Amino acid sequence: MDLKITSCNNFFKIKGSLDKNTLVIFQSEFNNIFDHVNSLTISIEEVTNMDRFGVNALTELHKEAVKHNKRLSIIGFGCKDLYNHFKTEIAA
Repeated sequence: MDLKITSCNNFFKIKGSLDKNTLVIFQSEFNNIFDHVNSLTISIEEVTNMDRFGVNALTELHKEAVKHNKRLSIIGFGCKDLYNHFKTEIAA
């Protein structure tokens, strides 16, 4: 399945697969996003599949937000792998 990203103001909705094949779409949409916004909300409610490349892409976006002292919110009951990744980082 393809990846579709829609936005309104600082709210982005991701639909489809976030994987190695669609990573370029994700990266081009969020490249240097924190140069333009102070806070960003991403809904992953409609993400049907996410591989390690997708998890890493969201992790890198989170690191970018922290580096620039910006707010990033990831909402929705999307991929369980993503939650497990962040849960593991918090525990460490």
